[in-house]
Amino acid sequence: MAASTNRLRCLYASQALKTPQPSWMMLTRHYATASPDPSATSSPTSDSSPSKTPARRRTTTFRDKLNAGPSFADFLNSSRDNAPLDPSEAYALKTVMVGPAGRKKEMTRLPPWLKTPIPDSENYKRIKKDLRGLNLHTVCEEARCPNISDCWGGSSKSAATATIMLMGDTCTRGCRFCSVKTSRNPGPLDPHEPENTAEALSRWGLGYVVLTSVDRDDLPDGGARHFAETVIKIKQKSPSTLVECLTGDFGGDLDMVSLVARSGLDVYAHNVETVEALTPQVRDHRASFQQSLRVLEAAKRAKPSLITKTSMMLGLGETEAQIWDALRQIRASDVDVVTFGQYMRPTKRHMPVHEYVTPDKFELWRQRALDMGFLYCASGPLVRSSYKAGEAFIENVLKKRRAGTGKAEETVSAENVVADEATR
Repeated sequence: MAASTNRLRCLYASQALKTPQPSWMMLTRHYATASPDPSATSSPTSDSSPSKTPARRRTTTFRDKLNAGPSFADFLNSSRDNAPLDPSEAYALKTVMVGPAGRKKEMTRLPPWLKTPIPDSENYKRIKKDLRGLNLHTVCEEARCPNISDCWGGSSKSAATATIMLMGDTCTRGCRFCSVKTSRNPGPLDPHEPENTAEALSRWGLGYVVLTSVDRDDLPDGGARHFAETVIKIKQKSPSTLVECLTGDFGGDLDMVSLVARSGLDVYAHNVETVEALTPQVRDHRASFQQSLRVLEAAKRAKPSLITKTSMMLGLGETEAQIWDALRQIRASDVDVVTFGQYMRPTKRHMPVHEYVTPDKFELWRQRALDMGFLYCASGPLVRSSYKAGEAFIENVLKKRRAGTGKAEETVSAENVVADEATR
């Protein structure tokens, strides 16, 4: 009897466990982030205690300033009402006092139109890596060109411009505006440089390249044959590539000028740098304004189809009358292209800047040069003799000339020219 009673008790206990729970208990949910509430187990019909209002966060100083400032609508309205600055205000130069206490001196700050970004793009790094791997130098780096970020920072290597500097990074002359290293006896020429230069340019697939060099007065030919050999190698690897050579004066040897002019290049450039009156103070004593004009004339005589090009810096203390005189002489020498750029002092050891020329004045000289009959003129504070804006225009002109004649103009074989000169 006792055993059957225990069996019945266990049976009823199991049924009690299977009894469904009230629906309101099943709806009750507890959150890990919520504090336990005793009223949660009470009947749903009972009134719960009123919830407490959460404490407000303390207002920060930054938020106070933000709320006290102008709204976004105020910003839009004010920008709509602002009139363009007057040129006298936009081009106003600012000064700053520098130096230790008691010996401070006033310095002119760099104008905003001359400030450029620091180069750090991936394309810049890739080009620099290629140049170092092939032991090549560029005037972009050696002369501290402000356009290096713009020229090397294109979306691809083929869209970039790098001016290769041949024959090393040490010059035999000491111009007062240039930051390239100088020495009376630079190192020997790299015999592999022409081939390496052509290889680097073929990798990039450029349509237009610029070659320049340091002055090598220590060499019998001034480096002219090295120039010509580099052009030959480039044309062999990439016949469609247009080549501009920005050369020195080869010590006034016009035969060497002719040698380079007939090597297969498309544009012959040589810079007069400044007006004739300032040349003795700006350039090395072995250079002269008239000698530079003779170089440009000799290049045009050697190959009349060549585009000849020169460049001048402004801001060295030149007068308007001196610029007019320089332009007339350059045009009389049948030079096709002229560029104007702002002189920027590389270091304190170089000539100081006499004037920061405004963009409006550069535009004025551009119009004047075109009115004189120049084929093209690039003029601006950041324009340099090998600036890519000018190259794009000249490239277009050369391609149109080729299309008009149906084929490239027949020229004397560059290899034969070098061989003939070597046997003299």
